[in-house]
Amino acid sequence: MERSFAAEVKQLALGEGQILHGEGILAITKGLLQSGVSYVGGYPGAPVSHLLDVLADANEPLLEPMGVYLDASASEAAAAALLGASINYPMRGAVTWKSIVGTNVAADALSNLASAGVIGGALVVVGDDYGAGASIIQERTHAFALKSSLCLLDPRPTLQNLARMVEEGFGISEASNLPALISLRIRAAHMRGSLVCKNNRRPAISMRDRLTRPSFDYARLCHPPSTYLQEARKFEQRLPSARRYIVEHGLNEVIPGEERGLGIIVQGGLTPTALRALAIVGAADEVGRSRIPLLVLNVVHPLVPEQVLDFLAGKERVLVLEEGMPAFIEQEIKALAYERGLGVGIHGKDTVAVQGEYVPEVVLAALARFLGGEAEHRRAAITGHLGRGREMLHASLPKRPPAFCTGCPERPVFSALKIAQRELGETHVAADIGCHAFATLPPFNMGNTILGYGMGLASASAVAPAFGKRVVSILGDGGFWHSGLTAGVANAVYNTQDSVLVILENFYTSATGQQANPSTGKNFRGDAVRMSIADTIKSLGVSWLRVVNPYKVAETLATIKEAMTTAAGGLKVIIARAECQLERQRRVKPQVAAQLTAGARVETPRFGIDPDVCTGDKSCMRLNGCPSLTLKENPDPLRDDPVAHVDQTCVGCGLCGEVAHAASLCPSFYEVRVVSNAGVWGRAMAGVRRRVIGWLQAA
Repeated sequence: MERSFAAEVKQLALGEGQILHGEGILAITKGLLQSGVSYVGGYPGAPVSHLLDVLADANEPLLEPMGVYLDASASEAAAAALLGASINYPMRGAVTWKSIVGTNVAADALSNLASAGVIGGALVVVGDDYGAGASIIQERTHAFALKSSLCLLDPRPTLQNLARMVEEGFGISEASNLPALISLRIRAAHMRGSLVCKNNRRPAISMRDRLTRPSFDYARLCHPPSTYLQEARKFEQRLPSARRYIVEHGLNEVIPGEERGLGIIVQGGLTPTALRALAIVGAADEVGRSRIPLLVLNVVHPLVPEQVLDFLAGKERVLVLEEGMPAFIEQEIKALAYERGLGVGIHGKDTVAVQGEYVPEVVLAALARFLGGEAEHRRAAITGHLGRGREMLHASLPKRPPAFCTGCPERPVFSALKIAQRELGETHVAADIGCHAFATLPPFNMGNTILGYGMGLASASAVAPAFGKRVVSILGDGGFWHSGLTAGVANAVYNTQDSVLVILENFYTSATGQQANPSTGKNFRGDAVRMSIADTIKSLGVSWLRVVNPYKVAETLATIKEAMTTAAGGLKVIIARAECQLERQRRVKPQVAAQLTAGARVETPRFGIDPDVCTGDKSCMRLNGCPSLTLKENPDPLRDDPVAHVDQTCVGCGLCGEVAHAASLCPSFYEVRVVSNAGVWGRAMAGVRRRVIGWLQAA
């Protein structure tokens, strides 16, 4: 995984009245344990991928002794289906996944879960982000809450409130028989603070306290005629029960203020930003006491009409701070005010940005427009100051797109693909989600579509028969096991698709932090699992399959050219197999450091470029893009162009030299072996070599 949380996990055992210090994710996990959860699972993705990392680290010391089951879900759909345990049994379960893309994958199971209803609390922790903090399409999970009648919590981000809302999420789920979602932004996931703990609760039903008999109730199956009654119950019983729970347990908060004519309704997750902006414009103090009343919605669906109308009563103007589009909350509040005949002016997307992340500057500008007067002048001065800061930042830092890590085994595959297209002509390349999506950026600029995780091959299904040459699709091993196996490979074989699939097998779900997947050899719980991509593909009837070492660029290039030109029909699959370099370095560097400390001989490969041979045409960079491959001033006083240079971050993968050879570039690359703790014989031989080289140079 990306990092170990073993030290932080010890705090999850803290009991009543003890203080936990850490990140927001730790508070979420502590809330789960304090709620008596029976099972947990999910699929990794920012900003909640490290929730699974924490659960994995907590499995042996905490979850297993309590009988809590940890599921390494194969996809978000599998995670949502896991919550089916709460339909028939009073078991509390929680799963997690990344924002709207994860919810899209889980939608089928989630809809059925919401229709059947749950008797045990069912909770989904969703990482919702917009703007610069997000890496995906800018849609809202809120739409699914409305569509399927799910409770949606957007908690004010303090560790105490996050833990409380996890507990209340289970409570509202059980009170209403509806699954509940908790929306978590990246800043809330990583914020640091403290939490007064409660004792962990051992679940009533668990791996240690097992079920004794099955429960069957046809009314809980999503079949007609059961579905007719289930749909009626959503609106006649479940949502009203959820609203009663919100009021009785005080889930939403009112921050009073002396300014009676104005008000602000804000999603709980935006509360610190709103209060900070109010303090800057002089409408609140440093500890969050606001002159303007605030209604903080820790639960954004369902809204409680009476609660909203009470807040609107007697006010002239109200601002709704709602991140993302469409403006569901604003529309519902306006409808309530219209039905009640209130004359209050309700402002939202007409005052605040209609899209993107509500960073402090955006909220500050909106509040200044909403408040007017002196605040406008303050806002202008602050915005000008922030603008100067951005100008200084942009002036000092060059724009640089994200790229593969140094030594990444996926980079040479795209180097080979680029060389192949230079020789065979350009073709359509269907990209996919994962680290390999960086190939869509310079220097490769390769990838015509990205349709969804594991959908690269499926997205080329209609392009392949319409193109004049074979097209190429990309999958990572994470994407293959997620949905690429069925939606991609099985679909292509069934439709006798004649195209090329490149699978980048690096043994981890790397883009989210090196979590385990079926290619890793073990799961989140550390159990040994042997699953082979190559054997699985062969079992589907694919006969043309090659496995290559991507660092051997010439071999990879030859295999790609063969796949593109062979007379064999059907799907051609190339598996580029090499371990994620980032994970490899995390393992190797401590081992090397220990060897050096012990005085052992250590030999490390390093690559360099002879500046006297380098022509400075930068062709090696256009086919490589490694962060270690950079430029330096030309040592030749008669030449102005900088020369290529391999810096100290090189991990010795050899790609630069391999690419130069495969693409018939200049022979300026060389390999050396750096020997530490060489010993007497090694130092003596090095001395002899230096003298011989010196003699040859003099001659």
